[in-house]
Amino acid sequence: DKNQVNEMVNNLMRGPLDPAAEVIIAVPTVYLAYVKSIVPDNVAVAGQNCWKVAKGAFTGETSATMIKDIGVTWVILGHSERRTIFGEKDDLIAEKVAHALESGLKVIACVGESLEEREAEKTKEVVFRQTKALVKAIGNNWDNVVLA
Repeated sequence: DKNQVNEMVNNLMRGPLDPAAEVIIAVPTVYLAYVKSIVPDNVAVAGQNCWKVAKGAFTGETSATMIKDIGVTWVILGHSERRTIFGEKDDLIAEKVAHALESGLKVIACVGESLEEREAEKTKEVVFRQTKALVKAIGNNWDNVVLA
């Protein structure tokens, strides 16, 4: 809720922020414009997801254009919750990454194994597979991507 958002931003602002570090705060879509309006200029804001195309009948989805429209410059894609709960596969995440970059957003692209994959000692295999799927989508745009 909005109180939690305010608490998160206030906690972040209490501590000294290293001017050499790029600070990005990611909040649910409904709070993006609000958070953008209350954080200082040295703190960027990120959407937590966006869809793979610019427009169309995708009820409930947020487009990269919508995120950019309110002055937000970053988006997180491929988060483990999107992969596990919503069943997003590597190819869909790659499409989202490509579209977000083409739209002018910077991307925090998430890779990582599930608990089961870790216990089966498949971490390297999974992270390699997920990263490989992103390479073509990112192309020469690595300056605008952070792998998490």
